[in-house]
Amino acid sequence: MIALGVILLVIGFVLGIHFLWTIGVILFVIGLALWLLGAVGHAVGGRRHYW
Repeated sequence: MIALGVILLVIGFVLGIHFLWTIGVILFVIGLALWLLGAVGHAVGGRRHYW
């Protein structure tokens, strides 16, 4: 999810499509939150870790 967010951020920024840029930011932030929750040991989506 983090990688998809970064890809959408770059595409949206380069092409000037603000909709893609906004979705990229949202996916990036959600991906970081899930990664941090998994890293500290909380179960995310029924899993003990999240890649």
